[in-house]
Amino acid sequence: MLRPLLLAGVAALVLSACASNRGQLASADYAGMSAAQNHANLSELTARYRANPTDRATVIHYAAALRAAGQPQQAAAALEQAMPNHSGDVAISVAYAKALTAAGRFEQSIEVLRNVIRPDAPDWNALLVLGATLDQTGRHQEARKLYVQAGVIAPGEASIETNLGLSYAMTNDLVAAEKHLRRAVQMRGANTQTRQNLALVVGLQGRFDECRALYAAELPPDQVEANMAYVRALLTQQNRWDMIEKG
Repeated sequence: MLRPLLLAGVAALVLSACASNRGQLASADYAGMSAAQNHANLSELTARYRANPTDRATVIHYAAALRAAGQPQQAAAALEQAMPNHSGDVAISVAYAKALTAAGRFEQSIEVLRNVIRPDAPDWNALLVLGATLDQTGRHQEARKLYVQAGVIAPGEASIETNLGLSYAMTNDLVAAEKHLRRAVQMRGANTQTRQNLALVVGLQGRFDECRALYAAELPPDQVEANMAYVRALLTQQNRWDMIEKG
């Protein structure tokens, strides 16, 4: 029952959680930045992209900035133009799949990832993005198997535990979701979105004081109050107050 509303609130965070990559393109994640920072980054990257639209790093960063600015279709178009020049490149393909998923083109994203993931040596970040896309199509069991596989390849990555937590939150298993998110916040790569996801899951269990404290450690007071209002609205819409009181 909770999944549709959680998807509306955290779908973007699922992808942003998967954006963590320990390679040279690790900083291609602009989701946690302010609107002003995103605007400045996008202006700079647009100029770089226009000057050299086939450069691998430039197009990946440009597409990530576009996604953060709410322009996934444009991000997908830029990467689609770059794909022929980087045939078989995993990083380009993963970036393209992220843009497709953000644009709601789930089946196309899944196809791109299936084509680039090697059965004998899969890329953990590609597995993570595929899992996130499957989660958003309701295929949670398939997604979780991929997260477990990614965790074997890259143990200790916060993004893997974060996505597992969000996957369980989408099916309303908030206890399991909290367990994975608490693990995630202790791992390398944990960021403010990881901690805010934990706050959301704690709040959805009715532990408002703890939820507020978690948000307050990450956000200014006005945003804390906005998030608390969002948590309460989710609970009201999903008729969960009686469950919380009895629990």
